[in-house]
Amino acid sequence: MDNTADILREVAAAIRAPDLDRAVRLAETALAEGREHALLLNLRAWRLERDGLYLDALADLKQARALSPRDVPTLNALGLCLARLDRTAEAVEAFEAAVAVDPDFAPAHFNRGWASEALGDLDQARASLERAQALNPNDPAPLAHLASLAARRADWTSARSLAERSLAGDPNQPTANLAMASVELAARSLEAAERRLRDLLARQDLSPIDRALAGGLLGDVLDAGERPADAFAEFAAANAILKPLYADRFAGPGIETAADVLAWLIAYFETAPPRAPHSPSAGPSPAAGHVFLVGFPRSGTTLLERVLAAHPDVAAWDERETLTEAVRDFMANPRGLDRLAGAGDQVLADYRADYWRRVAAGGVEVAGKVALDKLPLNTMKLPLIARLFPEAKIVFALRDPRDVVLSCFRQRFRMNASMYEFLTLDGTARFYDGVMRLAALYRARLNLDLHTHRYEDLVEDFDGQTRAICDFIGLPWRAEMRDFAATLDDRATATPSSTQVARGLYREGVGQWRRYRDQLAPILPVLAPWAERFGYRRE
Repeated sequence: MDNTADILREVAAAIRAPDLDRAVRLAETALAEGREHALLLNLRAWRLERDGLYLDALADLKQARALSPRDVPTLNALGLCLARLDRTAEAVEAFEAAVAVDPDFAPAHFNRGWASEALGDLDQARASLERAQALNPNDPAPLAHLASLAARRADWTSARSLAERSLAGDPNQPTANLAMASVELAARSLEAAERRLRDLLARQDLSPIDRALAGGLLGDVLDAGERPADAFAEFAAANAILKPLYADRFAGPGIETAADVLAWLIAYFETAPPRAPHSPSAGPSPAAGHVFLVGFPRSGTTLLERVLAAHPDVAAWDERETLTEAVRDFMANPRGLDRLAGAGDQVLADYRADYWRRVAAGGVEVAGKVALDKLPLNTMKLPLIARLFPEAKIVFALRDPRDVVLSCFRQRFRMNASMYEFLTLDGTARFYDGVMRLAALYRARLNLDLHTHRYEDLVEDFDGQTRAICDFIGLPWRAEMRDFAATLDDRATATPSSTQVARGLYREGVGQWRRYRDQLAPILPVLAPWAERFGYRRE
């Protein structure tokens, strides 16, 4: 058949039949004969993805986009392929391009929704999912993801309603079942939540990610039912599912792991002399003040951020990476740190400008306010922060190391190189030990204006601790800070702490590790020196 139009008609007929295998065979034959068309490339890419050949599929989809830049199915398929390759930011761009061409194409809105959620942009996720649901009201999937977002906000009424609507259309919808189990856990309907999750885990068609999420949530349910040994087993099993899924990306041959980065940073600063203060001013700033809230994940940074964000003179944003370019250029290896030490004022000014552009791009208005940048593991980047922003205040958040490590091990984080370390108990403890060793070196070697804050002290003496932090930052204390939980409203929060922060202050998070003493026994010697150093009782 010589006419490409005839071939496309035959392919289209096979798709309508539906006989997708025949459509793919026809497409592959036509491509082998030298014919080019976006539909043909799309079909071959579909087969390549089915066979796990994602990079080959991506090449076909990029070629299809070049041939037909405004073809919505191609843009949508490209986004899905990029997401499967963990290139989520690029996937969102492809979905946005599809929506720009056809604002009524519901699948692209839905895909942009869950991809934005994966990136932590929960406001965009919610808007995209609501649009997808409006365009296709009977589709259970957008409702399920909206229910999940509502659960993350601790909006249990909305989460239940959305999950029920999704499950009415598809009782097996995994995301809706997970959201409903979260609702049941919050309502202390532990038997119902456990039954729902065990039924979900019994399914053979459950994806590995959903299986890990269900197992981790089951661990939370068992923890609430005072069954710590069973809960810990579920946390470990969930992490064991995730570890091989991400091994090639974060721990494969030739990959520099987060632990590797820590090791060379420690080695570098163990021999580095104390740094003399650099220029006393970083030049004009769009903000009236600048604070970096650092420490370690699960150390109470989200709680403290929300407390400070309730102050009318504070502008905060939720764990967004703002030092991207500077980290890439100055903290990739020891040579970069050497360049950082010798960088001139104009070079540093360009990186500061990039930082503030990223803040503004997130929709944060800092003019006349204290800019609060909270990202716990910015602890590792303190040399960069000290060089770029010598006038910035550093608040270093602490919590009992044993509670921190337990909490990191049991959480389901968005995966990156650092969070990958949390998939084993030993890896979590050793990563904590490394970050604290590095922080101690920084305090000895760098010129930091730093205030140490303990989570447990805030719980016991809220007014006293918040007054001390306000004094350090240079802000007048405000009574509105006591009502931080009430001011959250629908504010999207990407961290696992969001539902806990919505409860306000509570003491149940203090000393949880004691219930897991037997399970934590192998790593307690690693943490004991830090517990003692930070003033926690040795037990």
